[in-house]
Order: sequence, then structure tokens, then C-alpha cells
Amino acid sequence: MSPRSAQVNEELRRRSRERLLQAAVELVNEHGYDATTLGDIADRAGSARGLVSYYFPGKRQLVQSAVHRLMHRTLEEGLEREPRTDDGRERMARAIDAILGLARDRPVLMRQHMAGLLQAEGFVRCPEQQRLAQLLLDTVSRHGSCDPDVDYPMLRAQLMGAVYAMVLPNVGMPVAPLRAELFRRYGLDWDMGVPPDTEAPGGTCDQDLSRFFATGRRPVGDEDQSK
Repeated sequence: MSPRSAQVNEELRRRSRERLLQAAVELVNEHGYDATTLGDIADRAGSARGLVSYYFPGKRQLVQSAVHRLMHRTLEEGLEREPRTDDGRERMARAIDAILGLARDRPVLMRQHMAGLLQAEGFVRCPEQQRLAQLLLDTVSRHGSCDPDVDYPMLRAQLMGAVYAMVLPNVGMPVAPLRAELFRRYGLDWDMGVPPDTEAPGGTCDQDLSRFFATGRRPVGDEDQSK
């Protein structure tokens, strides 16, 4: 196989995988985890059903990878939106608002994601999760952490706890008090980031998710994901 042919095949595999990720997010967001089958995901993605098992061991791994992709790209978009900034406190505020915004605007999807983390197989360490982790690690570093390897897991735990509190059926908490507590913990001013009564361009409630799974751009830290 020529180098050119190999490159084309690699790009086709990457696009196929990303279509499956996008389809998984869309269907779970629309119908929930249990009502979504691997066949449904393959059909929505326009892929052969055998490709799902080629890229992912099972539905749980596929859905976790898909949600982590959405979280990673949402966080990246929030951090790098205009006006861009290197200010550590502003970037921490944007990071918090990006994750809480997903829980607010896509409660079904994030509820299913949190439930999946509590299953026997637990946390799926996929490339998408690693990119999300790297962005959060960079955020705590820029915020001024003296020990990012210790402070990153704490930020992750705080965000997961807030998301869980927001997506609990019937008793979910509103975003404002959870945001206020996180902002207090990290010494942030309320008007930083994207306060709840405002919305950044391309906010998390946008129903078109294609930009988060686009193959035409490589975000910071995004490397080849083909198997």
C-alpha cells in the first residue's frame, strides 16, 4: 500500500470512529442509555454494525468515550473562546462553567454518564478522557497550583460532585448555588466565566453537535485515534 493510500485509509477510519461517537451522544441524549442499542448507533452513524465492535469493546465504553469527547471539546471551546486569555482565574471560571453548563443543558446525557461511572467496569480510560484530563490539569496549573497532580483530582471530584447534584432526578440542584460554592473555593469573582444569566457564543444548549466531532480540525492535544 502506498503512503498516500495508507493516509487516506487512516483518515477514513478516524472519520468512521468519530461518526460513531457523535451518534452515541445524540441517541443517548434523545432516548437514554438503555433505549439506545449499538445497532441504533451504527445506523445513525451510517456505519456497518461490525465497525462498532472494531473500535469499541462494548456500548458502555463507546458511550463513555463519546461523552468524554463532548466534554473535552466543550471545555476546550470554553477555554479558548474570544477574548482569549492566559489569566489563570478566568480560565478556571470558564472551565467550571463549561462542565456545569453541560449538566444544565444536557441532563439526560450527563445523568447516564454518571450512572455509567458507577457500573462494575467503572471509569473508561480512553483517549478522549485523557485529553479532558490534560485540559483540567493545565487549568489548575495556570490557576497557580503548586502541585497540579494533587489539585487536579480534587477539581475533578468537585466538578463530578456538582454534576451529580444537578442531574439527580426530581431533586437536582440549580446551577447557581453549586457554581457559587466552586467559585468561592477557587477564589473567583461571580462575573468571571459565563454567569448563569448569560450565554457564550455556541453555548452547550446548541443542538448541532457536529463541531465537537468534526474531522476537519485537530484541537490542541488531539492526536490520531485510529485503532
